[in-house]
Amino acid sequence: MHSFRRDRPTRPKTKTIFHSSNNVSPRLLWLVVLGCSTAVLASTTTLTQAQSESTLRQAEQQLIQEYALPKAPARPPVYRPQRATPAPAKSAQPRSPKPAPRATTPAPAATRQVTRSQPPAPAATPRPRQAPRSNPATPIPVTENTAPPSQYVLEFNRSPVVGNRFRLQGIYSEGRLGFTRPRGWQVQSVKALIRFQHSPALFANRSNLTLRVNGTSVGSVPLNRKQSQIGSVLFDIPPNLIQNFNELTMVAQQHNSATCSEPNDQTLWTEILPDSKLIFNYTPQPVPINLSRYPYPFFDELSLDSNQIAYLLPQQMSETWLTAAARFQTSLGRFAEFRPIDTSLVESIDAVEGQRLVIIGTPEEQPALRNLDLPFAIAGNQVLDGNQDPLPEDVGVVMVTTTQDSGVPVLVATGNGTEGVTKAVQALVQSQNRKLATGQGMIVSQLTEAPTPGLRQWPRYLPERDSFELKDLATSNNQPFEDVTVRGSAAPPIEFDFRALPSDRFNRGNSMTLRYSYGPQVNPRTSAVEVLLDGVFIGGERLTSEQGEVRKTLNINLPENLITPTSKIQVAFRLHSKEPPDKCSGIVADQQLSGTVHADTSFHLNRETSVQIPDLKLLQAGYPFTAPQDLSSTAIVLPDTPSETDLLTMLEFSERMGRLSQAESVALQVYTAGTFPSQDQGKYHLVGIGTRQEFPFPEVFQAGGFFLSDVFSRAWGGGTVQALPDEDGVIKSIVSPWNRDRVVLALSAQTETGLERVRQILDKDPWFFQLQKDTVLISSNQQDPAAYDPEGYELKFLQSSPQRRIENASLLSKASRLLQEHWYLLPLGILGIAVVLYGITQTYLKRATVEDKK
Repeated sequence: MHSFRRDRPTRPKTKTIFHSSNNVSPRLLWLVVLGCSTAVLASTTTLTQAQSESTLRQAEQQLIQEYALPKAPARPPVYRPQRATPAPAKSAQPRSPKPAPRATTPAPAATRQVTRSQPPAPAATPRPRQAPRSNPATPIPVTENTAPPSQYVLEFNRSPVVGNRFRLQGIYSEGRLGFTRPRGWQVQSVKALIRFQHSPALFANRSNLTLRVNGTSVGSVPLNRKQSQIGSVLFDIPPNLIQNFNELTMVAQQHNSATCSEPNDQTLWTEILPDSKLIFNYTPQPVPINLSRYPYPFFDELSLDSNQIAYLLPQQMSETWLTAAARFQTSLGRFAEFRPIDTSLVESIDAVEGQRLVIIGTPEEQPALRNLDLPFAIAGNQVLDGNQDPLPEDVGVVMVTTTQDSGVPVLVATGNGTEGVTKAVQALVQSQNRKLATGQGMIVSQLTEAPTPGLRQWPRYLPERDSFELKDLATSNNQPFEDVTVRGSAAPPIEFDFRALPSDRFNRGNSMTLRYSYGPQVNPRTSAVEVLLDGVFIGGERLTSEQGEVRKTLNINLPENLITPTSKIQVAFRLHSKEPPDKCSGIVADQQLSGTVHADTSFHLNRETSVQIPDLKLLQAGYPFTAPQDLSSTAIVLPDTPSETDLLTMLEFSERMGRLSQAESVALQVYTAGTFPSQDQGKYHLVGIGTRQEFPFPEVFQAGGFFLSDVFSRAWGGGTVQALPDEDGVIKSIVSPWNRDRVVLALSAQTETGLERVRQILDKDPWFFQLQKDTVLISSNQQDPAAYDPEGYELKFLQSSPQRRIENASLLSKASRLLQEHWYLLPLGILGIAVVLYGITQTYLKRATVEDKK
């Protein structure tokens, strides 16, 4: 480190002489005053510079807290995946009787011991893996193929696009499927087994099925099966065509005549059977683990299977671990978005099989850290720096390593105190701090908390201001929307999200000014542009020029009742050429036809904040728990002794809120019932988790409407029944008894089996996005139903709690809404006004008659 010496400025020497005389000349007096001012200014300048240097030194000392780093190992840890393994079942066992406390030091009052469903496994004592002693310049052997070759089969029916039917219709038809190549795969060969069935009316010499991969044809087969027999063909795909993101295209050219085929003939069809598959032969490659690549390999966005995460349970359950694990799982949900994650809890490192292990906590809470080969030494339940001195308790440490056989990557967030553990996790959660991560380990000495966003600052939704342009909206890649051009007579519509905030209420006067242009050679008699909102036609006009327009404007009214948190706007160009198509082939030269939507398309909305709570339909957008988006207004409360199902439900809810939010940080809080501050009950939107007997907020089941009671009884609408057994899950939302502007969400059941079903509903998108009203009863006859199984769950929706409206609107708007919702009051109001006017008129007439008589 270079040392820079700053020379202090020399104070100017000023000699001032005062003469006590009445005959002092004005010129001399001004010189004396000027000299004194110069001296004072120089002194002030010197003092200011000294203060600035002192402040700078303090800032440097605060910014750079030097800790001795351990000697860098010769090679980073290398994760060697063995093969693709199926995801383990996520269901938890019913809660068993609570085991006796372990023979350890009693936990303080702020900590709780977790109830496990199985007896604890014996402590694993593997020998720590020694760092290899070699030259630091030795290259990492990432090309070693130590794992045996593996095979992975990807069936088409895993895609929602395929389902039970994938039909290609018409003379020329294309069908597309996307797939990824996981990181760490060295693909040896890829084969596509296509099973198909086609119409018996097809003419074999003119009909064929072609397979393309990323635009390159890899083979073709004639459609010559008789009597709709099932055909099967195996295509070899060159491995060099496989990229991270791939597109598989099936092209069917179909004719039912040797001369002329009718394009709209319904006998021109071919179906790709859902049991078609891609077969990968690959060799798993060693993966050097470095924090600069985080979240990989702990989360791989290219994985073909669910990413599997395992948390190592601490010896003593504390709020620090609960909050840190929930925040970390929330950040994983933001990484995943729509991709599945399987989460589990383990009691020892040996119990991890094919998962990515996450260890959170101090060395005292996680004694298994001593069995890992870590870049920072651990001795006496403390993390040591390079000089073998314990790190301060407010300093966090993030490390990556592998297990002894290098088969499981391990992420460690630790420290010598609770504050240090929290810092270590936040360094991975906050996107700005995550960019600084690199190496095998890092010390987090200082962490600047990201500011809390506003209640209405939702990045994936409409902007806060009422007037904005299309370029202010973001695409699926979180990039600003730009001009988009489509071509052809069958061009797909240009689609973009137009998602309103869940708390928005739209009045009349919403408009869209579409700015578009189109190319020449269109047939103005049959060509048009249309605008649709969620598939509903809301405006359009005919294209009028054969030469094409440079730019045109179309004003469209946006119906206030159609704009929702899931809305999409489609702009469709219906383009037709002046040249008629070939009657036999149905093909027309149409690539010269084009339409463009410009990014300066503008919108003006007339909206206000008005929402009714509780309403589980709002939970589909995360509201109100994701307002603000960093979850700083949300707290999860667990029983004092949380079971494994309680913890998994907490992680599942955190993950779901991460998928539904987008912010620089996560400020979610997790408590146990005994340590939750009573004065904060009205501060947060609360999420209670646990079976009815140990539910942290009994007020939820005493607030009227549907509630659970003792001895497996349930009541609603004045009726009470007892069910044996009661294995249904319950999701219920009420207005908070401690703050009328907050809600309390109950994730509960009479048994652990019912609570597990609640967790599964939070995990599976097709079921979660069905939630509505304020109470959901969940039943199932299966242990772990498939996400797309319509018979998997039975959901019953109840409206059992009174609702409250939260709004920020003018008096006139409130009156208008009241009349709209209670229209029957309008004739009563008119009648009442008429009666009042009649009474006033009669009184006036009586007075006038009396005066006339006088």
